Amino acid sequence: MQAEAVQRLRRFAVTSALVVSAALALSPAAMAQEIDSDGTWQAVKQAGVLKCGAAVAAPYVMRNPRNGDYSGFFVDICRGFAKDVLHVEAEFPNTSWDNLVAGLQGGQWDLAMALNQTPERMKAIDFSDAVTNYQVSFVVNKDNPKLADVGNDLSALDKSDITFTVMSGTAQDKALSAKIHNARIMRLPGMDETRMALMSRRADVLADASDSNHLFALANPGWAEEIIPDPPLAKQPVSFGLRKGTDPADIAVLNAYIAQLHARGEIQRLVDKASRAAIDAK
Repeated sequence: MQAEAVQRLRRFAVTSALVVSAALALSPAAMAQEIDSDGTWQAVKQAGVLKCGAAVAAPYVMRNPRNGDYSGFFVDICRGFAKDVLHVEAEFPNTSWDNLVAGLQGGQWDLAMALNQTPERMKAIDFSDAVTNYQVSFVVNKDNPKLADVGNDLSALDKSDITFTVMSGTAQDKALSAKIHNARIMRLPGMDETRMALMSRRADVLADASDSNHLFALANPGWAEEIIPDPPLAKQPVSFGLRKGTDPADIAVLNAYIAQLHARGEIQRLVDKASRAAIDAK
């Protein structure tokens, strides 16, 4: 089952052949030489730290509740970019999905991790090239009598006696809100809260990123069932967010690093590691 989860995540890796060719020709040192003297990365180098805004969603971004340490494949990419290209330390300011974009706009962090490229967000911030792709899926309790024979048709779930739960302010919140007209939507601040709502049966349907939901379903095979809506709901690239107006040359440096990781199979390795960690933590 772990192999299945890994394969699903691998299918999300996307890249441009032209960018890959350019990235393969650059070492991290060569990328660093491309940094503009008064651009974003130069300011980061002067500060000595790259701040990556962190809102939790496994396996993209995970936080150890005991010691506060961050992991996940977006976290690993931030650390690698900071160390290998910018030659600075990486820090991970803790935030929520509601505040992730606002904090980026306000200069509280330099990058926002694992953001979906929605049209609304593209008006407010800039984006790197895609690291993965995203779509919304659902997890339900397969013994819930209200959900018998609903299949994967979203309209069959949009009933007044059904309650969805979703992380407030996320892409899945916005996508679900646009489609649901009759069912109740319970918006909660984090992944743990939405999962507890489903497990306690205060909610009937958990809406989340398909990566996260698939791992959650794998970790709870006795009762959990994943539903993939057909047609796909809110399929979008998942990228790093940058402040609006970031110098294109600086964005190109980050894109070259992402493309190089794709071409070398490194993002697949990081996805594998994060997926295993997410499953083992359950």
